[in-house]
Amino acid sequence: MTASAAPAFGPAIRAARKGGAPVAATMCALALLAAQQPPPPADTILVNGHVITVDARFSIAEAVAISGGTFAAVGTNAAIRRRAGPNTTTIDLHGQTVIPGLADGHLHDAGGGPGVDLSGARSLPDILARVSARVTGSRPGDVIVSNSDWHEAQLKEHRLPYRADLDTVSPANPVVLVRGGHEYILNSAALRKWNITKDTPQQPGGRITRDAAGELNGELIDRAKALVQLPAAPPLTIDALVEQHKKLNAAGLTSIRYPGAPIEQYRLLEEMKRRGLLTIRVSQLMRVGADTADNMRAAVAALNVKPDEGDAWLRVGGMKLGVDGGFEGGWMRQPYAEPWGEGGTFYGVNTMKQAPYTDVVKELNRLGWRVATHAVGDAAIDEVIAAYEAANAETSIAGRRWTLEHGFIAQPDQIARLKKLDLVISAQDHLYLAGPSLVSYWGPVRAARTTPMRAFIDAGFIVAGGTDSAVVPYPPLWVLYHFITRDTISGGILGADQKITRREALQVETINNAYLTFEESLKGSIEPGKLADLVVLPEDILTCAARHIEDMRVSLTMVGGTVVYRRP
Repeated sequence: MTASAAPAFGPAIRAARKGGAPVAATMCALALLAAQQPPPPADTILVNGHVITVDARFSIAEAVAISGGTFAAVGTNAAIRRRAGPNTTTIDLHGQTVIPGLADGHLHDAGGGPGVDLSGARSLPDILARVSARVTGSRPGDVIVSNSDWHEAQLKEHRLPYRADLDTVSPANPVVLVRGGHEYILNSAALRKWNITKDTPQQPGGRITRDAAGELNGELIDRAKALVQLPAAPPLTIDALVEQHKKLNAAGLTSIRYPGAPIEQYRLLEEMKRRGLLTIRVSQLMRVGADTADNMRAAVAALNVKPDEGDAWLRVGGMKLGVDGGFEGGWMRQPYAEPWGEGGTFYGVNTMKQAPYTDVVKELNRLGWRVATHAVGDAAIDEVIAAYEAANAETSIAGRRWTLEHGFIAQPDQIARLKKLDLVISAQDHLYLAGPSLVSYWGPVRAARTTPMRAFIDAGFIVAGGTDSAVVPYPPLWVLYHFITRDTISGGILGADQKITRREALQVETINNAYLTFEESLKGSIEPGKLADLVVLPEDILTCAARHIEDMRVSLTMVGGTVVYRRP
């Protein structure tokens, strides 16, 4: 019994003692009296809805009550209305659907920024027109840089704009198109500025590509990007993070996991939490430039943070590593499809070799850090498995929720070894955007196998979903749509055998992401006692036409019982 309950029950206790009632009988009577007391009024109730709880039974309710930032009750309209008091806010859902707050387990940022915005381009002429407009407004010699949140698969031509294309609109100003996190495309002026020629040697862990005639086409992949020093980006600020989080809230996101960011960003997020500015729950993986065990140990000490420190608003989620490239540089067991395979010689890019990578992984395990590794190709997954097994042989990683990030082409033999390590899979909807390009790079069989969700789930993995934004746009409803249908923006359905059910997809985007960050008891489903993070949608995503999920717009987003987005 709490101290606050004592005044209410004081007379009953004194009466029972005066009458000589046994202590057990007295406590039983008090418990019965407490059960008969009406619960305190809720802060907010949502009624007349279709509430998909994503609890263990996938229960459906009509209404929810929220008190103190958590769900106080879930049930019928009548039961929840009894929770209302004179100061309770009532939200009439008018039949709309409520789901737990959506999460993105691998989101770098919300895209945008000061560079040339190519996200809305749908053809090569669109790309060139946007670059040309920036050139026209620039001074001679100014470097023109694009934002990264676009992909050639969104263009009707399904190809990159290369050096010769960019030269037509910018013969003098250096142009660098930043495509995702792994690639630059330069025009001739940019190649001259950084003295990149046919004689420039290939970079370890990178690639300088050429056209069919053997000439540079302007493309630099992964560590070859180091040949270019882009103008310094504006420093990240709290204001910029606030605006990004607002965009994410509008898409229905209530939790995100930054997959490798500097300590400076974490410090900004700490200040935002202190000032009450966070509108989204954040887990951040750290990333440092360390390629030996000694360097990693020193880098971890310099961070001055502890593994898993934080609370429900902001947590340290582990350490991010990487061993290969992206779409155009995933490290494969078999060569790329021609012409990308360059006569059967190109297998992708291995950005961190097995021996130093294994040493770093083992050192992080000794230091108590959870490891998350970017691995796209199957050869890269082999490297991750070998290092994780070596670390596990020293100190078990079972139950610690180490992750494979992406795992595009996980093969059956690898899935069994990954499961034995008790890993969590962090999977994204890259195929939704890049399907045609992956068919070109890897051939139709490997492309159709990309992100084998059905295979992962059937093997018993917890799979947490996301987008890899700004590489792939961040709407979480696109993730649901793609995993359910395997449809792509411009390439049709790829790998229909890897579809998952709507319930499974909703779990991937909610409770599974909570599991990824050890928070499944705090959030990820709509149950009494859990954090009141939810999204209101205009239709029931378990039964509506699949295409409606892709086009759906969020009506309302709440985090901790506070409305952080309401559709006008």
